[in-house]
Amino acid sequence: MEHTRSFSDKTWLFLKGLGMGAANKVPGVSGGVVAFVAGFYEEFIYSLQKINRKAFALLINGRFKSCYHYINGQFLLLLILGMIFSYFSVSKLLDYLIVNFELYVWSAFFGMIIGSIYYIAKDFGEWNRKYIAYLLCGIIAGVSISFLEPAKENSNLIFVFACGIISVSGMTLPGLSGSFILILLGNYVLLLVDSVNALYDTFADVIQWDFSFIDDPERIELLKVLAVFSLGSLTGLVSLSHMLAYVLKHFKNATYAVIIGFIAGSLGVVWPWKNKIMDLDAAGNIQYDANNREIIKDYDRYLPSEFSLETFLAIFFIIVGILIVLSLGWYQTAKKQNNG
Repeated sequence: MEHTRSFSDKTWLFLKGLGMGAANKVPGVSGGVVAFVAGFYEEFIYSLQKINRKAFALLINGRFKSCYHYINGQFLLLLILGMIFSYFSVSKLLDYLIVNFELYVWSAFFGMIIGSIYYIAKDFGEWNRKYIAYLLCGIIAGVSISFLEPAKENSNLIFVFACGIISVSGMTLPGLSGSFILILLGNYVLLLVDSVNALYDTFADVIQWDFSFIDDPERIELLKVLAVFSLGSLTGLVSLSHMLAYVLKHFKNATYAVIIGFIAGSLGVVWPWKNKIMDLDAAGNIQYDANNREIIKDYDRYLPSEFSLETFLAIFFIIVGILIVLSLGWYQTAKKQNNG
């Protein structure tokens, strides 16, 4: 599977990893959708599948180059580097934009998901009753997940490891948002905000040759949580990829039908027009988490009642989101034609 890539291909692969990392950070958006639309989903799954006993045998026997080529190492390395870089760059920007321009950010993501549904469905082929049934199952599952009530935060390391396994589904299953799953599990802020920020601050301290964080039990605990979460994510990524590679090989159209349904079902999560429903105690006071942040219980979704400038801009960003995805598809098509 390993093949020669031009500098341009390598750059684009890194940028795709950047896109996957950013998408995985946003609740309701799936990094797997980025992989699907950008045209490298199957290569991603089959490359991960190669992380198996044979790969470990090559590694243990010191055949590092053979192992690197066997697992399509260049492809995986560039993608993973893009994802890691994203967590300290694009993800930080997204955090800022969601806080300050929430409606427009959700509008853009809503448009991107609509564009993804069209892009994946257009080349599906003939829809028969069996595939429509699979599609409906995917939609029902996606909608059901969208309306589950979030749990409370839990820093138990066994639970954190399980969160890693479950949350990585967003990278391997288009339409299933790993970040949203973490919200439902109650650990989104702990694992994708607090622990990542702790790692970022630790890097900044080390660069300045400041090791005082070693005496900070809260920072050490967050770093420990992040390490266990990362290990769980890696475990989930490899195990899920083996299952998906088998399913894609033997039930490709059925799998695609479920994926399209899942993506359609996830539209409710990123619906732009919504009000936060805060978690209240018996006296009607807003509940706060351990870090003094308001706990969001659910969202009240609505249709805009008037056509204001804000509504116009939201619709504009929905169209922009659709065009971003379609332009990626057009780029992939043009590239294939040029190479073919």
